[in-house]
Amino acid sequence: MATTPPRTLPASWYTSRPLYQLERRAVFLKSWYLLGPITKFASATFVDYEFAGVHLTVNATPPTDNVGNHQPSTISVLDSTTRTPLRHHTTSTGLLFTTISPLAPPFHTFFPGLEVTLSTVDFTARPHRRSLAYEGHFNWKTMIDGYQECLHCQYTHPAFSLLYPPTFYAVKNHHNWCQHYANAARPDDGLFLYFLPNCTLNVYGGGMSLFRVCPTEDPGRTRMEFDYYNVVEGEEFEEYYKFVRQVADEDFELCETVQGNLERGVYAEGVLNSVRENGVAYYQQRVLEMVLEQHQEDRQQARTRGAEGAAASKSAVEHAPGRHGNSIPNRAIVEASA
Repeated sequence: MATTPPRTLPASWYTSRPLYQLERRAVFLKSWYLLGPITKFASATFVDYEFAGVHLTVNATPPTDNVGNHQPSTISVLDSTTRTPLRHHTTSTGLLFTTISPLAPPFHTFFPGLEVTLSTVDFTARPHRRSLAYEGHFNWKTMIDGYQECLHCQYTHPAFSLLYPPTFYAVKNHHNWCQHYANAARPDDGLFLYFLPNCTLNVYGGGMSLFRVCPTEDPGRTRMEFDYYNVVEGEEFEEYYKFVRQVADEDFELCETVQGNLERGVYAEGVLNSVRENGVAYYQQRVLEMVLEQHQEDRQQARTRGAEGAAASKSAVEHAPGRHGNSIPNRAIVEASA
C-alpha cells in the first residue's frame, strides 16, 4: 500500500511576522542551544550571544583553588538583561549547551541519547581559531532546510562532494537532533549533527565548525554565526578555512535565492522525498508540532482571561495543517491585525 509522502511547510511560514512570534514562544523559548566547546571561554572573559531576542552572557571564572593551574574554570550563563542564571549543561567531552528560558525541559529530555554520540569525540582538542557573523536575506528555516538534506550538494558544493559523495549521504533522525552520515567508506572522518532548532556541529576536513542560524524580528532576515576550531594554524588553517567558507558561501547564495522565490510567491508548498529529505521532513514536523501545541496552550489560557491574549497565535496558525505529511492548505497566513 502506497504511503503519502511528506509535504513541506507552507511558504507563508517563511514570511509571516505573527508566525515567527509564535515560533519564538513555541520553539525557541523551549529549546537548548549549543554554544561551543568550553575551551572557547577563557577564564575571566565574557562571551555574548542572542537567541530569539534573548541576550545572554557566558563567563568563565577561574577556581579559587588553582594550584598548578590544572583545575577547570567555572562556567556561568546569565540572561544579560535580568542577570538571571540560565540552566546550562556541559557534556563529558566538553560541549556547552544552554537554555534561554525556564520553559525548556531538562537537557536529556530534550536531547535523549545525544551524549552517547558526543562521547566519541574530544571537543576540547581543537583550539578556537576564528568566529564570523553576518546577516542574510532568508528565513531561519530556509537555511535549516538546506542543511538537513544533501540533494543539492553535487551541484552546489562540488568540492565538498568530492570528499563526501552525496550518493552515500544519509540522515538519521533522533528526538530533536539528527546525525548526518556523509561517506560510508570513511566513517571516522565526518561528524555532522543538527540540534533543533538552529544549531549545527560539523567535524570534518581536520577541523571543527559550529554555526547558529539566528532569527530576527524580520522573518526574511537571519543572522549567521560561525565558530571555527582546528589544531593547525597559519597557512594550514587558512587552507581549511578557505574550504569550509566556500561551502558556507555556496549555501548562503542558494538560501537567498530560495527566500526570494518564497517572497515572490513562486513557490507555495511541495512534496518531500521521504528518503533523501527525511531530515527536512523530521525537523519541519517538530516545528509544526511545537507551534500547534503552543497554539492550543494559548487558546486554553485565553479561555480564562479573554480572547485578546490569543489573537496573534490564532491568526498565525489559522490555516496550519492538522497533520504534517498530509495536504497543507495552500493559503497565506493572515496577519495578527487582520
